[in-house]
Amino acid sequence: MSSEFTIAVHAMIWLNRQGGTLDSETLAEKVGTNPVRIRKVMAKMRKKGLVGTKEGTSGGYYMIWRAEEINLRQICEALGADVVSVSSHISGMKKDDEIARGVVGVINGLYKELNELCWQKLAGITVQEVDDCVRSGSCFFGLL
Repeated sequence: MSSEFTIAVHAMIWLNRQGGTLDSETLAEKVGTNPVRIRKVMAKMRKKGLVGTKEGTSGGYYMIWRAEEINLRQICEALGADVVSVSSHISGMKKDDEIARGVVGVINGLYKELNELCWQKLAGITVQEVDDCVRSGSCFFGLL
């Protein structure tokens, strides 16, 4: 998972609470990043239909769906990121090294399974649930 995921979820919480539009400068200030980064992340979210944009002086980003209807998997998928990812390159690996190739294959399979488990879990957590956790100051999603 990348920092884009955290930025996107943080921005969605602000949009949820705002109930209207927020421009990239305001979102950047609230999220603690720069407006260019916000625009990059939100463009991906917009492309997947999770947020819309409005032009003009009262323009900015807004949530298309209610927070109860958007889950964390959708956000992660919009960003095009795997939850678990590691390069399969083993430094100094010999092309004819059967063990190295085998390790890479096994590890890649493990990451694929871990990603699927994570996708399933993220699909069950909504933006509203995250916002509720933020408001209450405690949360347990039953990950373990």
